[in-house]
Amino acid sequence: MYPKLEKMSEKTVKEDEYNPYEHRKIEKPNSDIRSLANLIKSSLGSGLLAMPLAFSNSGWAVGIIGTIVIAFVCGHCVHIFVKTSRGCCKLVRRPLLSYSETCKAAFEHGPKSLRPFAFAAQLFSEFALFFTYIGVCCIFTVLIADSLKQLFDEYVTTTVLPVEYYCLIILVPLCLMVQIRHLKWLAPFSLIANILLIATFVICMYYIFGDEINFTDKRISGDLSRFPAFLSTVIFAMEGIGVVMPVENTMKKPQHFLGCPSVLVVAMSTIMLLYSILGLFGYFRYGDVLRGSITLNLPIDDWPAVCAKTFIALSIFFTYPLHFFVVLDIFTRYAEPHIKKEYRNFAQILARTSCVWICGGIGIALPMLEQIINIVGALFYSILGLIIPGVIETVFRWEDLGRWNWIFWKNLLIILFGVCSLVSGCTVSVMDIISILNKKTI
Repeated sequence: MYPKLEKMSEKTVKEDEYNPYEHRKIEKPNSDIRSLANLIKSSLGSGLLAMPLAFSNSGWAVGIIGTIVIAFVCGHCVHIFVKTSRGCCKLVRRPLLSYSETCKAAFEHGPKSLRPFAFAAQLFSEFALFFTYIGVCCIFTVLIADSLKQLFDEYVTTTVLPVEYYCLIILVPLCLMVQIRHLKWLAPFSLIANILLIATFVICMYYIFGDEINFTDKRISGDLSRFPAFLSTVIFAMEGIGVVMPVENTMKKPQHFLGCPSVLVVAMSTIMLLYSILGLFGYFRYGDVLRGSITLNLPIDDWPAVCAKTFIALSIFFTYPLHFFVVLDIFTRYAEPHIKKEYRNFAQILARTSCVWICGGIGIALPMLEQIINIVGALFYSILGLIIPGVIETVFRWEDLGRWNWIFWKNLLIILFGVCSLVSGCTVSVMDIISILNKKTI
């Protein structure tokens, strides 16, 4: 008992000796407003417009309750991960840590039996981050291409191209956008994207409430077999944890990120409210014929709908570099030390262009928006946003898990929830893809 208390006392002293905020030197720090815009934009986007489809899988009552619960769980996971990262900064005496560095530091200062796995924890988290945001960029590519195809098919009738061609066409402007290398320079684009997304949201609500809504044929709860698809979509929509550490690490006043009210609380409350409103009433309007983005259900011959389809394409286009930032951050960290200084700029340009084309290639090979959203949400975001934060806080606080070890049991529930979402969501998504491919071959 006494060695344990002594160890915790030493750990507390080390934490108190070092304040990471006093040692942070950010070249281009972001204000609270800019950080809030980046954080909201990291979770809003294609996920928001996919919420009506999620409600059609769950039913409206289950959808509302599920969205609130998942928003709380996701927000809590972000909170505990950032708090753990700050504790790790104090122990390792560094001003800031990335997502993967936090995982490594937590294991290094956790139970002795787990310390040899610190580097493996870092590699696993880097793997999860990299492929999560590769998947997000694939979704964005397909969503922009789908929106453009609808517009061109209606107003440029001389040539009708498949969606794969539009995926190919937009790769050129995307390659130019991803050359922006500082989050501070991306903030204005995030603000524009947020404005366009809000305008799209308003237009969608205009069509939803344009006629009388029929509630009688809408289900309170959906088919149980489709509930994993609901979970996958909402987790994909809610999670932006991969962008959280870059946003928090570049804040002028990072102490404002947590607390109440705080950047995190305002962002998650706004996201939950918008998701619940659009998901509920979008399902009431369009029922079970919803597509991966509600804008694809809007009429193509009305100018407000045309504006909505244009706005969402531009909004996602401006959001693409923010999510792409995570992918390139990983590349830079591992590749730059092995590249001569005079070639690093060229290597950055080549790597950014290559990654965009890889994401475009995946979108061309599998242009199924709904299914890709579900796979990314189920497989990668469950790992990144639920399982890893639960594990990391448990490992870091192993010597002090609270009365009756409540932190351990709480995190165990989060981890089990993440695992169940992963397995069930991937199973349903793969079965959907197989069914679609079988129909195409008939």
